[in-house]
Amino acid sequence: MGEAGAGIAVVGMSCRFPGVSSLAEFWRLLHDGESTVGRFPERREAGGQASAHPDAATLRTGSFFDAIDGFDASFFGTGAAEAAAMDPTQRLGLELAWEAVEDARIPAATLAGREIDVVVSTAPSGYDLLRKMSGSDRDDHYAALGSSGALIANRISILFDVRGMSFCADSGQSSSLVSLALTCERLRSGAVDTAIVGGVHLITDPDAGLALANLGALSPDGHCYTFDDRANGFVRGEGGAFVVLKRLDLAVADGDHIYAAIGGWGVANGGATSRMPDPSPTGQAAATLAALDRAGVAFADVDYVEAHGTGTRLGDPAELAGLREVSRRRDRTRPLTIGSVKTNVGHLEPAAGIVGFVKAALCVDRGFLVPSRNFRSPNTGVADFARDFEVLGAARPWPGSPGRPRRAGVSSFGMGGTTAHVILEQAPGRPATTEEVAGTLPWVLSARSAEALRTQAARLREFVAADSSLTHADVARSLTSTRTLFDHRAVLLSDGRAAALADLDLVAAGLSSAQVVQGVAGAPSRKIVLVFPGQGSQWLGMGKQLYGESEVFARAIDDCADAFEPWLSWSLTDVVTGAEGAASLDRIDVVQPALFAMMVSLAALWRSLGVVPDAVVGHSQGEVAAAYVAGALSLADAARIVAVRSRGMATLAGSGGMSAVGAPASWVRDRLARWPGRLSIAALNGPASVVVSGETPALDEFAELAAAEGVRVRRVKVDLAGHSHYLEPLRDRLLADTACVAPIETAMEFYSTVTGGRFDTRGLDNAHWYANLRSPVRFAEVVEQLMGTPGSVFVEVSPRPVLQLAMAETADALSVSPVVVSTLQRDDGGLRTVLTSLAELFARGLPVDWAATADRRPARRVALPTYPFQRQRYWLSATEAEPERAAGPALDTESAVLDLVCAETVTMLSTKGSDLRPNDIAARAAETFRDLGLDSSLAVGLRNRLAAAAGVRLSATVAFTYPTPQALARHVFALVVPEAPAPAEPAGTASPDDELFALIDRGYA
Repeated sequence: MGEAGAGIAVVGMSCRFPGVSSLAEFWRLLHDGESTVGRFPERREAGGQASAHPDAATLRTGSFFDAIDGFDASFFGTGAAEAAAMDPTQRLGLELAWEAVEDARIPAATLAGREIDVVVSTAPSGYDLLRKMSGSDRDDHYAALGSSGALIANRISILFDVRGMSFCADSGQSSSLVSLALTCERLRSGAVDTAIVGGVHLITDPDAGLALANLGALSPDGHCYTFDDRANGFVRGEGGAFVVLKRLDLAVADGDHIYAAIGGWGVANGGATSRMPDPSPTGQAAATLAALDRAGVAFADVDYVEAHGTGTRLGDPAELAGLREVSRRRDRTRPLTIGSVKTNVGHLEPAAGIVGFVKAALCVDRGFLVPSRNFRSPNTGVADFARDFEVLGAARPWPGSPGRPRRAGVSSFGMGGTTAHVILEQAPGRPATTEEVAGTLPWVLSARSAEALRTQAARLREFVAADSSLTHADVARSLTSTRTLFDHRAVLLSDGRAAALADLDLVAAGLSSAQVVQGVAGAPSRKIVLVFPGQGSQWLGMGKQLYGESEVFARAIDDCADAFEPWLSWSLTDVVTGAEGAASLDRIDVVQPALFAMMVSLAALWRSLGVVPDAVVGHSQGEVAAAYVAGALSLADAARIVAVRSRGMATLAGSGGMSAVGAPASWVRDRLARWPGRLSIAALNGPASVVVSGETPALDEFAELAAAEGVRVRRVKVDLAGHSHYLEPLRDRLLADTACVAPIETAMEFYSTVTGGRFDTRGLDNAHWYANLRSPVRFAEVVEQLMGTPGSVFVEVSPRPVLQLAMAETADALSVSPVVVSTLQRDDGGLRTVLTSLAELFARGLPVDWAATADRRPARRVALPTYPFQRQRYWLSATEAEPERAAGPALDTESAVLDLVCAETVTMLSTKGSDLRPNDIAARAAETFRDLGLDSSLAVGLRNRLAAAAGVRLSATVAFTYPTPQALARHVFALVVPEAPAPAEPAGTASPDDELFALIDRGYA
């Protein structure tokens, strides 16, 4: 290429033709030399009647979709009325643009707000004729938005919320390739770094091609014989293609898949060298030479040209004459391989250039040249054809190397003489394939609906199963980093590729398994709360597996070990990982530092996965972890507090105990009166979850009493009476040893279970930490406050869940349903367990960072099946002309006109099931039509009926300008009887709360 780094990369493509719904299917069609040409489907005939025109058979031969009435309106946020009013080219353009962006491995949301150009080419499909035949043009206030070709690009810009150029280009049949050349200019100039370019063509009314038949451009036998001596015209085609372009240097830096690089482009017009519609070899040669010069390559180094190749008697020789002129001027001596995609899919007219471009890019990318159909013997109008040109009859490999990359040219000609030519080149080398690695990785799927999610799973399963080069990690990374997230979600946590395929089968069938988490995202979470429990969640080897699986977790454990080193005579890391010879977790001065390290390291892991807390709450010693995670304490201060407290508590070992009681606090208080000064409430965890603390014999007696009354009591694995007066001997020493603690204010909300509410972290001094040890834990009170915020999410950060049941009981008592998840489970301390909880949060709508999990393994961003649009029929049906209306009553009085208005209002309301009668409307004649039940479409329909019945012209907004039956009747009467005085303008109109009102309010109606 001419300028270093000045090339343009093709990073995404999409296409759609009859029987061809993907790039893979298009490639198979091209490689096998097949065709989509057939007959226009009878079911698509407007009015169900075929034309009797002599060229009817010619007009109805071509590449036609079986149906073009389907559209996933809900996906694109379009109402049914607007969807039906949209020209099908707009619908197809939206879908292809979305698929091209997905193929580029770009999550659509990441485009929002960027300067990205959108340029589209199209031509009238004939839908406006159907609009008129259906009568919808009379009352369709979406018609103006649905009929404009320019709005295809605008709709796409709105869809992605991009801010660059957005327009529809028209240079005739060369429009889409001219559009691409214009965008390349913008990209090379630096005006934008990304662009979306495409073309679409649909044929609602085949008879619209009559002008082409009269011109002699259409093949009467329904075949496109490009370059062949039988050339007699082209066949029309439907479909379209889109590409996503990006500056080459950026695409290489981002590791994008690059189908091909665009090195040069040229656009020219033949001027007076020929007259319309005769092609101009001079203009064609000029465009090709300009493209070669811009690319800085010799024509001898171009192996293939995707020709315009219409298969017309005059067009083919003229095009080849232009290429010969380029060869003469650039000293090319070897034959040039040529072909035309029109032999496969017909002539897509404004989209023809971009279709040929996509074909050429696929050939460059895949290293194959494909056959051009219907070539038997060269056009006799081209002398010595074989000396300069070659047309392939079968696919053949197309080798390329860094020193001799594959290069192709693409030509497209407009009937008015505007020609475009583009030079494509083999892209820089791509990353090597990755090897399969065992282990759990998330496959994340989402869709707009449950049905689309099931379809997505089925398509992904078929796609991955057919390509053994796709590794488990490839698919995981691509799903998490290249796809837009929707509300219906599924996460597959499978150990390896084979297991993931089996789980996809379950999702596709609407089933589930332990490895699949599914859900529907609700309203955005208002508060993420990390909950840190006290003692009791420990188990031997609780951090061993995660220490080996997560760098984030392991690094945090090591940091904690460093912070505790001045205070401990044993290895914290050995205890956490359950190493042989490690200190025993039965010792309170061991378990508390170990649990602190586990909790803060798990919190670090959650943060790395995108779960960043808005609030923290700690139960007993968990409050120290909460304070550190909130940023209120340094790690050194937190380690000091934990070490000093646990060391002091160790001196009281054997002095008492604690028991968990499954009963309300009132029941417990009543019974504890029997052991005054010996037992007390240590913690209030939930409506029926209380912890009692005190002397061991008294605890045994209490347990017997509770059992007799059918209340469950369980001894907590601790040998001292925590959160009671039995700890008061530790006060002075604890206060002295933690006097240097320096808490700071933090933006994160901190809830203290000492005070039972939100707490200013500047108060987390040594006195607070003694109170935290001595006072009852008011956990239930804090959780109740936090659950008062709708949409709160609770994550228990611990080696196993010990507070989840208590939180669930609180939620039940409040009749709320917060999301509550744990982190690890006893004897199940691996990353997979964390990911399962992460999947539960994600399935309920929490934004998480799946890419952080997929990036742990070497993996590529690979192409995946595009979104499975769930299409429904949106169409305007042609109708017979309505019979003339019988003469109605004389409208010679205002009362008679009011009767008419009331009767027609009832008629319109009846379409929505209203049982109002004319007398009912007359009695409410001073009320607005909106209050009577008319929406914008019914109001326009009322206008139509009144205009026909009264024989007067009425504006589309008359029912809003005169918003009551009474006011409207006066206005109509004034028009029927001109000599009557003109009615005064109404004081105001109904408030703008629907679509038409909004249009009026913005000045469009």
